[in-house]
Amino acid sequence: MTFTTVTLFRPTGPQELALVAQSGYRRWPPRLPDQPIFYPVTNEQYAVEIARDWNVPASGEGFVTRFEVRKDFMDRYPVQQVGGTRHTEWWIPAEDLEALNDRIVGMIVVLTRFDRDGAYPIAPPGQAQLDNA
Repeated sequence: MTFTTVTLFRPTGPQELALVAQSGYRRWPPRLPDQPIFYPVTNEQYAVEIARDWNVPASGEGFVTRFEVRKDFMDRYPVQQVGGTRHTEWWIPAEDLEALNDRIVGMIVVLTRFDRDGAYPIAPPGQAQLDNA
C-alpha cells in the first residue's frame, strides 16, 4: 500500500540517537517527564541550527535526522512558527508519539553529525547510519 508522506527533520543529541539506533532506526523514544511535546522540524536548515548550536554545547554532539511520516497523520498537527520564517515545527503531544512512530514510513536517517570541531555529513544520504550511535 502506498501512502503520501511528509518529510520531517529532527535535531537530536547522542543519548536520544542511541535509543533510535536500538529501535533499528524505526522509532523515537518516549519523552521524558519534563518533555511534554515531541517537536520535529519542517526543514533541514532549522534542524542544523539546533543540532549545531544547542545539542553540541549541551552534550558535545548533535545530529540531524530525516524521516517520513504518513501525511494523513501529520495533518492533525498545524505547523508552528517559533521564530524566523524557517523556524517551523510540529508540536506532537508526548502521548501521541507512539502513534507517530507507528506511521513512520521507512527508516530514520542520520544526515549530519556535529561536534565542537565541525560538521560531518553521513553519506550516502538515505542509506548510511552511524554504527556507533
